[in-house]
Amino acid sequence: MNTADAKRILETALICSTQPLPVRELRVLFDDELGADTIKSLLIELQEDWTQRGLELVSVGSGWRFQSRPEMRDHLDRLHPEKPPRYTRAALETLAIIAYRQPVTRGDMEDIRGVTINSLIIKQLEDRNWVEVIGHRETVGRPALFATTRQFLDDLGLASLDQLPTIDSPAQHNALIDALTDAAGPDQAALPMDAPDEALPADFPVVPNPDAAADDGPDTPAAPLEKSP
Repeated sequence: MNTADAKRILETALICSTQPLPVRELRVLFDDELGADTIKSLLIELQEDWTQRGLELVSVGSGWRFQSRPEMRDHLDRLHPEKPPRYTRAALETLAIIAYRQPVTRGDMEDIRGVTINSLIIKQLEDRNWVEVIGHRETVGRPALFATTRQFLDDLGLASLDQLPTIDSPAQHNALIDALTDAAGPDQAALPMDAPDEALPADFPVVPNPDAAADDGPDTPAAPLEKSP
């Protein structure tokens, strides 16, 4: 099989698929006759072939997919002018905390935000398949540890958490929240990246939003944290 035929097969499979396809599944198209490195090389060539098109081939958390380019969004939105209900800012800030500080407990999130987090917010993020429980902290009460999912990466167009942008100013914090808001809609939005190759430092604090208090909705002031024995 020549390169052109192999690329055409990959292209067809990816366009017709409703979900991202990992390399291991793409190898099945060729009865495993092509190795993973060969498949990846062909995918990179396909990316270059589509550079001048309205679609782009990207690698996300669970595989490869075609998606519309960000600059096409305004035009595509005209086909579906009605937007689904937006997530509250409190929910998106909670999601941002989980993304940057994972794994975290609900108590960790409340300590960072300074308010008690409504249990419905966590459930909403779990129902969206953006966060999940990955274990429990070995302390009093064994609280659940939350982390983001591959679906979270897919919806933001990221291949890994290392591609999350650094946040060291309120403006960048707001840009992140806006990107999460867009990703909650029917179309995936690319996350703005100031430094796509730099991972966020593990001890980086989430920048508080000065307007958060007005958007927190059902959240209530957090009770003082008790020390673990």
